[in-house]
Amino acid sequence: MPQRKGSSGVGLLYGLYSARLRRELVDASLPHHVGMIIDGNRRWARERAHETAAHGHRAGAAKMHEFLGWCDGLGIRVVTIYLLSSDNLTGRDPEELRQLFEIIAALADDLSRSGDWRVQHVGRDDGLPQPLVETLKAAEDRTRDNVGLHINLAVGYGGRREIADAMRSIVSSHGKGGGTIDDLAEILTPELIADHLYTQGQPDPDLIIRTSGEQRLSDFMLWQSAHSEFYFVEALGPDLREVDFLRALRAYATRDRRYGT
Repeated sequence: MPQRKGSSGVGLLYGLYSARLRRELVDASLPHHVGMIIDGNRRWARERAHETAAHGHRAGAAKMHEFLGWCDGLGIRVVTIYLLSSDNLTGRDPEELRQLFEIIAALADDLSRSGDWRVQHVGRDDGLPQPLVETLKAAEDRTRDNVGLHINLAVGYGGRREIADAMRSIVSSHGKGGGTIDDLAEILTPELIADHLYTQGQPDPDLIIRTSGEQRLSDFMLWQSAHSEFYFVEALGPDLREVDFLRALRAYATRDRRYGT
């Protein structure tokens, strides 16, 4: 009985604190685009003595679905979730990767059936198994005309590779039009490069959040994050709470964004 009472008290305090944070954000400037580096899933599984990292990845995927609901509820328009880097494709145990591919496919399919959300894969297909590629493509096709929250799923993604792909696309298009290298040098601008990124046409992330206490980008949106604000959460990915997110938004709202000055 006492334990039940204590839990109820904790729940009440959490609710009051969450409500207070929300009130503080009523007239605050919120980000249009949030990037999320979901980290700590494997550590979460180890700390709970699970046999495989898949338990952590499943818990992390479930948390990301919940996280997207928080974003949508606050009117955030674009969210990019870093689910699998191109480096992970060669640095992970094959069995863990197989399970992770299945978890990501299930998440993409689930998100594509969640209301009016639009799902987009950002990253390259090479290195990904065909069933996952097909599921990501189907999620994109199913939600192409949706006008709600725009969700970028960064799978098989690398920021340096994205920039290289953008440059390759620019050079190829320019060459097909009969242009010379000298001509290209004259017209090459940051805006032109941005138009050839995987996220072309989207606003750059205003805020990038990373879980698990790690403070690094890990090759995530290197070009787009030039003027982003960063917020690092100690909680492991599956343990992320809504109040952690609200604190990140509160911190963002108080910052003076000077865009490089």
